[in-house]
Amino acid sequence: MNESSESWWRYGIFYQIYPRSFQDSNADGVGDIAGIIDRLPYLLAFGVDAVWLSPIFPSPMADFGYDISDYTGIDPLFGSMEDFDALISAVHANGLKLILDLVPNHTSDQHPWFIESRGSRDAQKRDWYIWRDPAADGGPPNNWMSEFGGSAWTYDSATQQYYYHAFLAQQPDLNWRNPDVRQAIYDVMRFWLRKGVDGFRVDVIWHLIKDAELRNNPPNPDYREGRPPNERILTRYSSDQPEVHNVIAEMRRVTDEFEARVLIGEIYLPFERLVAYYGKDLSGAHLPFNFALLSAPWNARSIEKIIADYEAALPAGAWPNWVLGNHDRPRVASRVGQAQASVAAMLLLTLRGTPTLYYGDEIGMRQVAIAPGQVRDPFEKNVPGIGVGRDGCRTPMQWNATRYAGFSTATPWLPLSDDFAQDNVASLQADARSILSLYKALIALRKKLPALTSGDYAPIAAQDDLLLYRRQCEGSAVVIALNLGARPISIASDVAGLAGEILLSTFLDRQGEKIRSVLDLRGNEGAIISPHTQAG
Repeated sequence: MNESSESWWRYGIFYQIYPRSFQDSNADGVGDIAGIIDRLPYLLAFGVDAVWLSPIFPSPMADFGYDISDYTGIDPLFGSMEDFDALISAVHANGLKLILDLVPNHTSDQHPWFIESRGSRDAQKRDWYIWRDPAADGGPPNNWMSEFGGSAWTYDSATQQYYYHAFLAQQPDLNWRNPDVRQAIYDVMRFWLRKGVDGFRVDVIWHLIKDAELRNNPPNPDYREGRPPNERILTRYSSDQPEVHNVIAEMRRVTDEFEARVLIGEIYLPFERLVAYYGKDLSGAHLPFNFALLSAPWNARSIEKIIADYEAALPAGAWPNWVLGNHDRPRVASRVGQAQASVAAMLLLTLRGTPTLYYGDEIGMRQVAIAPGQVRDPFEKNVPGIGVGRDGCRTPMQWNATRYAGFSTATPWLPLSDDFAQDNVASLQADARSILSLYKALIALRKKLPALTSGDYAPIAAQDDLLLYRRQCEGSAVVIALNLGARPISIASDVAGLAGEILLSTFLDRQGEKIRSVLDLRGNEGAIISPHTQAG
């Protein structure tokens, strides 16, 4: 196998599907595997290379699939194993890759492993989970808090001990210090890899190992009222422990037993800690997810600094990656505004590294306001009213202007956006200057130009709302100029080396335009420029 096929993940574009919300094929209001197969022609025409599915395994759905009761099955809500086999065959037949979510930090409390573990203190699998005696006062063993609010410990009256759960009480954490747990999960990985899955996105990978002494976490001096209650304490001892890197190296070795597979880690950490997840000599995750843009202040200088800091922190040979949206954070079009969503798209698809798109961002889907009676997200239910609800970024894909947006013929599991009749795939495909048309043009240009897929990143000094950088490799180069503000900007072309030709504007109306002495950018406009030496 040659280098390019082994490292396909370096040059490909990933597309995350939240299966419940992509396409319903059986009129139950919930998306499914057969629906994804039906929509593969869309993904092919769009131009992505790899499809990542949020969990589709059997689950009581306390956290909508992130509470798994069987790691090697398919939940009937999404279809059957035969449907999955058909999906992977169709994906590969069309030259795409398929990535599954792996959720190894915790199981459902309905998983047979946990049912056995809680049966008695002497149960064979008791040590597969984290059980501890009460504190001296009868309360939880320490002060660790659940990510979803409240104590991270739940008391089991039958065995008179507490078990630890970083998330819901229905999601008990596995004990990754137990070698039997590790081998069980590695066997799960091999099961799916043998089926032809092209890799995994590993959920909350930085949580896997906890402090051996279960020491109390320190208070967070920067906590402010109105934030989620779990942020009152830092997770110094409950996550990001040094031993986790040995576990990830083992996961990587399992992945490497199979050709051309990828290991991606979900990690919310500052850059200096995030990059450790590449592992010693790059023996960890191929791509520790870089989520910096999900919470970045949307201004040129902040983003310029984020890019510089990330590039500087990367270990030698490590491959970068960028994410603008996912199933846990508000929609990018709502975060940065509809006018800047196109600029954000150009940023994502022109930075150095692998980009991951979130379904619906390519049509500018907004965060949907969810009425209290329609809330499904357990996080929002546990700590309501402070803006942590994730339902609004998980609403059904807007395919067309029919009653349920072409997603289903039944009432969808979450409400649709009020604007779906205008902002949908069918209408935006018919508009040559829509955000969907821009995404397609960006992807096509990225695939055409080696400077964009594999070139170096070089910042160009700029001021105010202007973000400027060059991508270059082997004698070819492009310059990206992004106006992150609403006011027009004029840039002297000789200052930034901008004399040349516009290859693409976010407004899709300037292709081929020659730049001589000045580049004029409208408010909320980005442009990709071929410098004079190439423009001729």
